[in-house]
Amino acid sequence: MRAHPGPARRVVLAGSTALVLGLVSAAPAAQATPAAPHHPGSLVLVGGGLKDDNTQIYGEIIKRAGGAKARIGVITAASVPESQDPDAADPDRCSNSACNGAYYAELFTRHGAADAQWIPIDLDHIANADSDRVVAQVNEMTGFFFGGGDQYRYVTTLLNGDRHSDSRVLAAIRAKLARGAVVAGSSAGAQIASGPDMVSGGESYEGLRDGSSPGYFDDATRLGYVPRGGFGFLRSGLVDTHTGAYGREGRALRLAADTHHDRVYALEENTALVVDDPGTTDERLSVLGPNGVAILDLRQARARTTAAGWSVRDARYSYLTDGDRYLARSWSAFPARDKKRLIPPDTTPVPVNRDVFFSAANPDGRPYAFRTTARALAARVQVRATATTYETGPGFTVTLTKPFGFTAWSDTPGGSPQTLIGLRVGIAPNQPSPGAPS
Repeated sequence: MRAHPGPARRVVLAGSTALVLGLVSAAPAAQATPAAPHHPGSLVLVGGGLKDDNTQIYGEIIKRAGGAKARIGVITAASVPESQDPDAADPDRCSNSACNGAYYAELFTRHGAADAQWIPIDLDHIANADSDRVVAQVNEMTGFFFGGGDQYRYVTTLLNGDRHSDSRVLAAIRAKLARGAVVAGSSAGAQIASGPDMVSGGESYEGLRDGSSPGYFDDATRLGYVPRGGFGFLRSGLVDTHTGAYGREGRALRLAADTHHDRVYALEENTALVVDDPGTTDERLSVLGPNGVAILDLRQARARTTAAGWSVRDARYSYLTDGDRYLARSWSAFPARDKKRLIPPDTTPVPVNRDVFFSAANPDGRPYAFRTTARALAARVQVRATATTYETGPGFTVTLTKPFGFTAWSDTPGGSPQTLIGLRVGIAPNQPSPGAPS
């Protein structure tokens, strides 16, 4: 059986270094394409790694697209085209836009959609983004799914150059969303829903150490972003994905602070953030799936750079799980009704972890500790815990604190914490021990 067309940890576009100057020079003061005044449609944004048997998420997309009458248009332009896939002729090994489109179309029909079709746009078929035939195909659909890969390929294929204006196909999808369609995406397909300053790559440690830069870089550890952003379907925050797999809270906090955003939705794998009334000031969000979505709140955060390095204090971290809801306008999180408030009974110390962002350089391959440290703190009486980066020179310490108003919630009475609301986060460069060499 052909492997799932999921994204690699690092993806590099051919000639990507040349994209940097264009991205920097094209940066506007605001998003080029204004959001529609009202969007009765919805978004289903998955943090990557969507499993074939996730009936909960596939079913939600299909339900919102019309149930048994759903017609799903599959867009996989974030994948390499057939011309760049050495296994294009092998149906069991191929991983290009056409075979990935067929793969997802088959999955949607298997999960109950009346029809699912690949929308034939990719780097080999950029002209199709303005084709009468493809626009007509889009207009027959009731929902859309954007697959994973590299979000910059969506920028290249569906937006028009330096103008960053909609192609005819993207304009048709935007109009369908405004009239009630569902737009879903996984990994790069979720990232592309972002507005200005969409992340284009990077790792947490390098981001904390070096900061962010506008552009798309061959060095996949370098924290980059696209100033004009993606499609701008989501209004209320930045988006990051694969958070649980790759420990991306660090890069998300640094990018948000550098680009003056107050909120980030950090999505975990095989789990969806469902957004009603997208593009409005009244976006209503909920979590669907086995993992969770972190919401990073930087309204009170203070970042600074000194000779020792970059730091941030007073950011807030909430971690929402299946059934939890969030209102963007009021910045309010609501645990699912069946969850129980947790009163921490444990007096043992939170275990120390020295790889808070799951470093690719760590030969032990230990799971990263940001979420696990946060949950361990929530389960204990102590009010503060720390974890450090695997890398040193400088290293960074993450401090998690339970302020007044913090709450934790469990799926069962007396169970382990699942949902966390309002944990305080600080990140600072490690201070050398007294007497240690500088």
